[in-house]
Amino acid sequence: MADLAELVASRIIEVPDFPKPGIIFKDLTPLFADGPAFRQVIDGIVAHYGPGSFDTVAGIEARGFVIAAAIAYATGVGVVPVRKGGKLPRETHRASYELEYGEAALEVHIDAFLPGQRVLVVDDVLATGGTAAATLDLVERAGGTVVGFTVLLELSFLPGRERIAPREVHALLAA
Repeated sequence: MADLAELVASRIIEVPDFPKPGIIFKDLTPLFADGPAFRQVIDGIVAHYGPGSFDTVAGIEARGFVIAAAIAYATGVGVVPVRKGGKLPRETHRASYELEYGEAALEVHIDAFLPGQRVLVVDDVLATGGTAAATLDLVERAGGTVVGFTVLLELSFLPGRERIAPREVHALLAA
């Protein structure tokens, strides 16, 4: 796991004052662009949970889509997008939440999961936990059973982990 943490850390570019002054954005797109590194990260997540431990993967907009699709492909399961409000064409469950720099809403189709379907939820970064908590709630309201929550980077100086407790967080890198 230390190797994966180092790999993730080596591919982060810090962008000051984005999306607003005082925020240091952790850009993981260099990791996504590096094929061998991205493969190692995806393989590490799959190994952590084990193939067969989940039935589908839910990815949180937008960078979570990239990770979720790769995990789903690697394990032969489906992928469900958890989208920003107003982006899905059919009836949805909706959850509003606060970000570290504003407010937002997420949605998932009401029929996105079969009752009791085991869902691995993925995103790129865990910060304050608002996005994660909203997504975990949406998955359960839509009938899924959350079996894991994984991120590439956890900003451990923010209360994200506490906000979604007692659920476990699998983070490749905590900074």
